[in-house]
Amino acid sequence: MSRITLVLGGARSGKSRFAETLAREHGGPRTYIATAEAFDDEMRQRIARHRAQRAGDGWQTIEAPLDPGDRLPREGLVLLDCVTVWLGNLMHHGHDLKAEVAKLCASLEVCPAEVILVSNEVGLSIVPENAMARRFRDEQGLANQALAAIADSVYFVVAGLPQKLKG
Repeated sequence: MSRITLVLGGARSGKSRFAETLAREHGGPRTYIATAEAFDDEMRQRIARHRAQRAGDGWQTIEAPLDPGDRLPREGLVLLDCVTVWLGNLMHHGHDLKAEVAKLCASLEVCPAEVILVSNEVGLSIVPENAMARRFRDEQGLANQALAAIADSVYFVVAGLPQKLKG
């Protein structure tokens, strides 16, 4: 496996399932860095469902909605899911997205653990109707480019089918 792997895809494309399949190939300790914040009941249910899916499967879970780069373990394998949710959190809390993406990239480049990142490709749809949504789409695309540049391998998942783009 590559040291840094980026898995891209649309909503419900199978990207997280594919990333977890890659992670299971790793024999050592596995850490799941979850970026979601529970702002409403529906999100609380999603988080609970994801926790239940990982239960008993050897994962250590770290909740890091704003600072995943600061929480990277020094060994084993890390699955960070998801960059898109993390960017949304940063935007919601008024952070400088470009600076935070650069900080995450710098942390990833020095992290000795193997890392799998999951991120949405949001630029394949219609142009959003409002400025905030357009800004988010643009920032997500730039973040994906920055992560793909430092990744050893990149996959794009469509309809559950992974396509290798790099590595």
